[in-house]
Amino acid sequence: MSRIGVRETGASGTSEQLQREQDSDTSEQAVRRQERDLKELLEWFRQNDKLPKEIDPLLLRRFYQCMFGDVEETRKLIEVNYALRNRHPHLFIKRDPLDADSKRTFDYADILPLPGLTPDKCKVSLYCFRDFEASKMHHTEDTRAFFMVSDCRFVTPDDLANPDVLSEGEVQIFDMKGTTMRHISRLTISTLRAYIKFLQLAFPVRLRAIHMINCPTYLDRIVSVVKPFISDEVFKLIRFHTQSINTLYEFVPREMLPEEYGGGAGSLEALRTHTQKALVEHRDYLMDPDHWVVVKPEKRNESSWRFFK
Repeated sequence: MSRIGVRETGASGTSEQLQREQDSDTSEQAVRRQERDLKELLEWFRQNDKLPKEIDPLLLRRFYQCMFGDVEETRKLIEVNYALRNRHPHLFIKRDPLDADSKRTFDYADILPLPGLTPDKCKVSLYCFRDFEASKMHHTEDTRAFFMVSDCRFVTPDDLANPDVLSEGEVQIFDMKGTTMRHISRLTISTLRAYIKFLQLAFPVRLRAIHMINCPTYLDRIVSVVKPFISDEVFKLIRFHTQSINTLYEFVPREMLPEEYGGGAGSLEALRTHTQKALVEHRDYLMDPDHWVVVKPEKRNESSWRFFK
């Protein structure tokens, strides 16, 4: 993905290419090189006025892997990530997983990372309505909740059975059941633009596929509204499953899906409880300005914060 499948920042190739490069070293040399690069990146991060004070080591490793171990391209991606975050603080910084806005989102919709990884080491996330009433949708607050769940996931292992293995891509499943044109009319254009731009330019994992399931008969009307805001590159990743959920199983292992979708990953309620527990455990991290806020150099020694514009 060029910032999706292959980053447009200049890094190209695949994880297989990176593996071939690393195979030219001994395994021990590859490990030492990664440790050296990550140490260098951490020192650079902490000394960079364009970045916050701190970064979680696992998140830093994700940036590095996303750019196939290219230190310079990793630096560019990190700077873009935090620049966009601070340009839209209402989505990425001014947040609390336990406030009223978050509760309202999680009461009517599910934003759920699913357990484990696909055979090609992708992480799968599911998004669906719990309540179909369109008036309960608040697009900006819902997008903020999405990024909180994502940021929480990025500092936790992708596969508890193999905690040292990082995902090599992101697969998103959107369940369209209950979606109406009233929901589409509640989209906020500025929020949609910021969301898409962040996915394309700044996400610390590579977006591999987007699956739309339970698509309504008026799908073409929905697509006509949102397509102008989605790049051709992202749109090519979208698969519309209009006939049956069975076609989804060709791309996502059935056992990774919730029971309600014919899978073996547990119930939606159990997955919801696990996700909410993780958000509570990481609440301080998600709200800590040292991890997110970029302070202009002249303000670094003052007590007040000012968002980088």
